[in-house]
Amino acid sequence: MGRHLGELGALRARVQAGRSAMWANPAYAPAEDPVARADLDRACADWAMLAPLLARVFPDLDSTGGRIGSDLIVAPQGAFGEVPGRVLIKCDHALPVAGSIKARGGLFEVFMQAVAQARAAGILGPAEPVSALAQARDFFAKRTIAVGSTGNLGLSVGIAARALGYRCVVHMSADAKPWKVARLRNLGVEVVLHSADYSSAVAGARDATARDPDAYFVDDESSELLFRGYSAAAAELAAQLAAMRIAVGPENPLCLYLPCGIGGAPGGIAYGARGAYGAHAHSFFVEPQQSASALCRMAFDVPSVAALGLSNQTEADGMAVATLSPLVARRMRDRLAGVCTLGDADMLRWVAVGAAHRMRFEPSATAGFAGPLHLMTSSAGAAFRARHMPGVAADNITHVVWATGGRFVPDAAHQAYLKTAAALPTGLDLPEEIAP
Repeated sequence: MGRHLGELGALRARVQAGRSAMWANPAYAPAEDPVARADLDRACADWAMLAPLLARVFPDLDSTGGRIGSDLIVAPQGAFGEVPGRVLIKCDHALPVAGSIKARGGLFEVFMQAVAQARAAGILGPAEPVSALAQARDFFAKRTIAVGSTGNLGLSVGIAARALGYRCVVHMSADAKPWKVARLRNLGVEVVLHSADYSSAVAGARDATARDPDAYFVDDESSELLFRGYSAAAAELAAQLAAMRIAVGPENPLCLYLPCGIGGAPGGIAYGARGAYGAHAHSFFVEPQQSASALCRMAFDVPSVAALGLSNQTEADGMAVATLSPLVARRMRDRLAGVCTLGDADMLRWVAVGAAHRMRFEPSATAGFAGPLHLMTSSAGAAFRARHMPGVAADNITHVVWATGGRFVPDAAHQAYLKTAAALPTGLDLPEEIAP
């Protein structure tokens, strides 16, 4: 116990000093998880039910039959740091419709709510195909969808709501990028800008929605629907790994590195991976040093990054979140392998690396690339592997880095990222003990 407390104290000092860190969850208990498996199957069934409607309202999905998915590719050798094992990239930065991982949650919740509202009103019969709702714009136009967001969730909810005909209001924090605000307004979404952070935007959206009986609030902090929508991505990943003939098992573990803000997307995917692979998939959240909400909650049991003196200021607007979702904290208590952090400069460097390999990332999308470096080259990573992967050869580990957004970043904004990255010193800012 004393050693653990000493290590936690050293970790806290490292975090407060603004240094990159890795925390391995002492409560982590890899195991088969029939509850997560059943929930994953339900999520996949829900997406299959929605697919014909999605294909009707989004031309980008017509060729896929309404399926939202992204490629799984092999990372360019050494491009994002040298680590043993196989490193793959899950390309949610290029997802259709919304251009980020939030398509998996925002579209799912809006469309599931649309089905529920239509059935409750008798617009859609129990046996009637949901694709009929593509012609129900007059019904949805009398209703409002609202959400609080730093950017990408607002985009996905706004795109989904307007596609069906809803009035949509997105409350956005001070961290939101101007181009995301402009894109939403061009879609006919009402954008309410807040001068404070993400929590303020969510509170504003929640309060305004509560006063409107015809409004529905997408609650990123506690939404079961968002969580379920994200979780189905694990089944997509499992099918892709099988198609690539990549085995996952006791001697071939799978490690996922998931950029984390409020936690809904990474939590849902981690939960789904637990259902798909049980004890053989290990999920890590990755966060900016100054917005380490999951680390604060899971490791130190403090509600906000402010409690550790962190600023919650980061170039990664989608992860500028001070508190972790309570829902995610509960679901991940013994299902989360650990949390890693990194600095903005490294995210920007990896935006440039991606561009060199014809991948358009926004900074938050690249956070996961720090994960394999932490796990494979740090003392905390070595301790985790000794405990949970004893006897496993380093070359037998499959690392999947989840790239989460960037498709719709305007050229000018992308060029600004590249210019900033070009002015940075070469190398990474990760601490010496995990430098590749």
